[in-house]
Amino acid sequence: MQQRDTQPILIVEDSEDDFEATMRAFKRTNLRNSIRWAASGQEALDMLAVMVPKPGLILLDLNMPGLDGRKTLEAIKSNAGWRKIPVVILTTSDDERDIEGCYALGANTYVQKPVDLDGLFAAIQRLKEYWFEIAILPLED
Repeated sequence: MQQRDTQPILIVEDSEDDFEATMRAFKRTNLRNSIRWAASGQEALDMLAVMVPKPGLILLDLNMPGLDGRKTLEAIKSNAGWRKIPVVILTTSDDERDIEGCYALGANTYVQKPVDLDGLFAAIQRLKEYWFEIAILPLED
């Protein structure tokens, strides 16, 4: 078993319904990794400070109250211990300013959330295939 099979996935999402739908989609892909949930940007940063092992992937929503996804992304990518963790923006926004801004802050991928469940399942399947079967991720320090 490779290290990436044991690294958790951190989902940062303020909507419990969206989190549950994403969890169902990952279960359908037979992902072995555990999934952790942070309901806010601040909660995500607090979790990252103590998580062992660090997540192999972070799925980050942009539009959250309090510390939004942009500020959370900026904090993750400016922290030497976290900046190598791939961050996938998973959001409803297709605003060009959001896309440009997230890549400028160091996002690894930007995905617009599909509006229906079948679309979400398909998107999560592709994410899982790419990040856990194709991409080679850095090992945790």
